[in-house]
Amino acid sequence: MEKKNEIQVKRVFNLIIVDESGSMSIIRKQAFAGMNETLQTVRAMQEKYPDTEQRVTLVTFDSDHTTWHYDNAPALKTKNLDWDAYRPGGATPLYDAMGKAIAKVQAQTEEGDNVLVTVITDGEENSSVEWTLKMIRTMIEKLKKEHWTFTLIGTDNLDVEEMANKFAIDEHLEFKQDEAGTRAMFARERRSRERYNCCVEACAPMPVGSFFDED
Repeated sequence: MEKKNEIQVKRVFNLIIVDESGSMSIIRKQAFAGMNETLQTVRAMQEKYPDTEQRVTLVTFDSDHTTWHYDNAPALKTKNLDWDAYRPGGATPLYDAMGKAIAKVQAQTEEGDNVLVTVITDGEENSSVEWTLKMIRTMIEKLKKEHWTFTLIGTDNLDVEEMANKFAIDEHLEFKQDEAGTRAMFARERRSRERYNCCVEACAPMPVGSFFDED
């Protein structure tokens, strides 16, 4: 029986988890614009590196709902969100949102895939019922050994570094919760995502802890 030559296609899974709790209403406009900019960046990376398949899962959450705007969608099949798609309200079940989203993407990936997880929040966990910090941390520690990169982006009312340490997340960024600060954060995230994809293309992983470095 003739053996087929199988070519391993590079894949990048972009998992974006965004807090939609009530306090995010302060920066609703900027968070909405930033999510669309992130989608645009992923589409641009697909066009720049056509041999690397970009997949997108975009989740927003509060205590009343978890919305899967995209679930493992090909990048070029995504479109910008409509304004009504992001309506902050409710509390912050951060562990449940992270646990559900990460577990779902884990089931969709295979050995050798690259996964970039981006978590954006302005608050601490306060209402999860299924997942615990220990469960999330254990899962993250395991997946970091399998080409997964986790980033935590939080507002300046949080101790983002300490919060990231609790999750075993090496890459973290703090931003000021106002219009200018939120815009600057998404711009920096976009540049970091572009560098990440450049490293994937070159098969040269970014050094741990350097995702947001711009030196």
